[in-house]
Amino acid sequence: MVEEKTVSWITSSPEQTERLGELLARLLDKGDVVALSGDLGGGKTTLTRGIARGMDVPDQYVIQSPTFTLINEYPGRVPLFHLDLYRIEVLRDGAELGLEEYLEPEGVSVIEWAEKLGPELPSSALVVELGYLGEYTRSIVIRAKTEKARHLLKALAESYPPERS
Repeated sequence: MVEEKTVSWITSSPEQTERLGELLARLLDKGDVVALSGDLGGGKTTLTRGIARGMDVPDQYVIQSPTFTLINEYPGRVPLFHLDLYRIEVLRDGAELGLEEYLEPEGVSVIEWAEKLGPELPSSALVVELGYLGEYTRSIVIRAKTEKARHLLKALAESYPPERS
């Protein structure tokens, strides 16, 4: 098993959080899963907006958390599936919601409140923990467990060094 790699950033504005998401998106490809967790107002949707921009989602699409619809799908260089599990209590089986089709290799999946997936969360997912530090300041910790995810995280840290944040 590959050792987990962790990189942390502190962003001091929504624009910096979006920029980190945009740079991350440029490294993502079909089948990648980004698992977001953190408190309400922690920056999950802001980071997802940046991911959407980096995936070339057209500007006509407003990136909002799909809290009530569960899933928003956006066109881009590959499809972007934005899932929000906030309203789900505990997920016993992803199949009960039809989530498996959004965790397959046709696009990139970004999942808010991903911790609710439990063991259903793919081991290859990039796990992103966002923390509220102040009105606009956020801590962002990304963990990668697989070799592919570790390389992606290394490339992200090179393009947006943590000390820049």
